[in-house]
Amino acid sequence: MKQARRAARTAIEQFSRPPLARMMQLHAQLQARKFPNCRKLAHELEVSEKTIQRDIEFMRYQLGLPIEYDQLHFGFVYTEPVTSFPNIQVSEGEIVALFVAQKALQQYRGTPFELPLRAAFNKIGHGLKDRITFSWSELDAAISFRPVGQSVADLEVFELLSRAVLESAEVEFQYRKLRSRAAEMRRVRPYHLACVDNQWYLFGFDRVRQQVRTFALPRIDNPRRTGARFKRPANFSIGKFLDSSFGVFQSDGRNKVRIRFQRFAAQLVRERVWHHSQKLRELRDGRLELQLQLGSLEEIERWILSWGEEAEVLEPARLRQRLLEVGKKFVSEYSAAAGNR
Repeated sequence: MKQARRAARTAIEQFSRPPLARMMQLHAQLQARKFPNCRKLAHELEVSEKTIQRDIEFMRYQLGLPIEYDQLHFGFVYTEPVTSFPNIQVSEGEIVALFVAQKALQQYRGTPFELPLRAAFNKIGHGLKDRITFSWSELDAAISFRPVGQSVADLEVFELLSRAVLESAEVEFQYRKLRSRAAEMRRVRPYHLACVDNQWYLFGFDRVRQQVRTFALPRIDNPRRTGARFKRPANFSIGKFLDSSFGVFQSDGRNKVRIRFQRFAAQLVRERVWHHSQKLRELRDGRLELQLQLGSLEEIERWILSWGEEAEVLEPARLRQRLLEVGKKFVSEYSAAAGNR
């Protein structure tokens, strides 16, 4: 019964007013010398006495407010004059940056991160709404994100794997590679989850292949924890692991890639950072040369094809040859299709 009451109280507190609102009410009672105590405030605000005690400790030790317990009046009191509650100093630029970050988090919709992130932003917004001179609704009308090609990863799969990463728990699952028709069993020590180009990937040590491998979440089926635990290597770094990748594909090779863009595409290429190794060289007539250092060439091949006639590979020779073969296949297939009309 006691456990049930504690669970009910916890549930109530999750939906009660944010901590800042509680502290503002406590501040008002202290200023009015009403000598509030934990029991009365907990009853008024429908939270536990421990929650009120934490609020008081935060106000005392983090905000530096002179709060002491008055034995005579059985409540707390300000021992020195306090004219106003300490303000959170936030600039307009910081508020806009925060709002942009909130908008960018739309890619986490449908994941276990959605509700806690939304709650966090709501609490911050509630605490700041009286400290800013412009409207959140104005920002909402002025700024938005439109992600294209969002991941369709299953929520249950995502939640199981994210917990496995956090808890260093080994997992096994059925996985279907891009060029395979049948799925195969994988036993993996999950190291990291990352969203790359709107797609979620798991990076982990494949026990059978004895290598760190990359797994796209939409191609993972029936994951389960094996019960085994592991210690993630201290030298594992997702930044180093993806250092030579244009996306997530890995290779032991090191390829110098040079691509020449016509004027129209050149302007678009200048406007973004495509890879940390990129170097740009301006050419005549507004054209541009992009140089990269990459391991795998598979992802850059698809990216180059997306530019159509605006992009030409200068090196390496094998990538140029590969695109020549793709071009010939395009001509053959489209010519045949036109002849059948």
